[in-house]
Amino acid sequence: MDQLGVAVVGYGLAGSVFHAPLIAADPRLRVATVVTSSEERAERARAEHPGVRVVRNADELFADPAGIDLAVIATPNRSHAPLASRALAAGLPVVVDKPFAVTSSDADAVVTAAEEAGLALSVFQNRRWDNDFLTVRALLAEGELGEVRRFESRFERWRPVTKGGWREVGDAAEGAGILFDLGSHLVDQALTLFGPVTELYAELDRRRPGVNSDDDAFLALTHASGTRSQLWMSAVTPQLGPRLRVLGSTNGYTVHGLDPQEDDLRAGRRPGDGKPWGTVPPERWGTFGAGDDLRPLPTRPGDYPAFYAGMAATLLDGTPVPVDPRDAVETLRILEYAVQVAGRDAP
Repeated sequence: MDQLGVAVVGYGLAGSVFHAPLIAADPRLRVATVVTSSEERAERARAEHPGVRVVRNADELFADPAGIDLAVIATPNRSHAPLASRALAAGLPVVVDKPFAVTSSDADAVVTAAEEAGLALSVFQNRRWDNDFLTVRALLAEGELGEVRRFESRFERWRPVTKGGWREVGDAAEGAGILFDLGSHLVDQALTLFGPVTELYAELDRRRPGVNSDDDAFLALTHASGTRSQLWMSAVTPQLGPRLRVLGSTNGYTVHGLDPQEDDLRAGRRPGDGKPWGTVPPERWGTFGAGDDLRPLPTRPGDYPAFYAGMAATLLDGTPVPVDPRDAVETLRILEYAVQVAGRDAP
């Protein structure tokens, strides 16, 4: 079977832990080129993907894109839109890591460029394939919750001392801060489940010394459907709340803990290693029901590999991209409006 050659631009956490392993796991894709200026990362890329071509910068890639069928932008946030635009100009379909861009206007310009060029463009919203999110989608599709009145969603950590990375000490122009980092996932999930937003309330705070961007945030969204979403994202939560709590007119669903796929990828596990992927044991299942009639509900397996399977299908079979980039533009608009509502400087 012929494989599509993929260039991974950036080989830090996003490129090496998320994108490259998931690309390599798909039988119709291969990691053909890695762009990194770090010799240590270059050696790691060669060890993890034998035969990969490594170039030091994007100029080298775009000057000679032969053998490349897809460019993946996995660099720091402020460079997402510029690099995506350059890849499209070089005639390459593109996947952009979240957040799509630092501003919605920049993201919108990239979408327009892709449409004018007739090239596929998608955004890596991998949390749409978290095990708990897939479980909620199934409950909604089956009508098991009735009319959903409230959706509570959290990405919380207890990290009272900063690690000093750009996401923590960078400023708004870099797309730093927890709102653009974890809020990109939380807002995307809420919009995917419950649709457009008509009202928004936001709190953004800097809790730790030396932090230049928000590290503690809360959003309350009212959807046109009537559902209210409450979204927490924080690096300074000493006691973690449930990951998801969904309250409907007939039943509710609550689940604690995170999908295991990120930790497994960080630990070096790979999809297709012969062991179950994206699953959790029964003691980590969520609780479903109402009143005293509660029971454990099996959690559906998470499926991050589905994203790149979807991209392969787009490029080879002509199916829609796995994440519509216009969805990511709308997520950015919500994030920008949250910054305004909270009275903080926008990027």
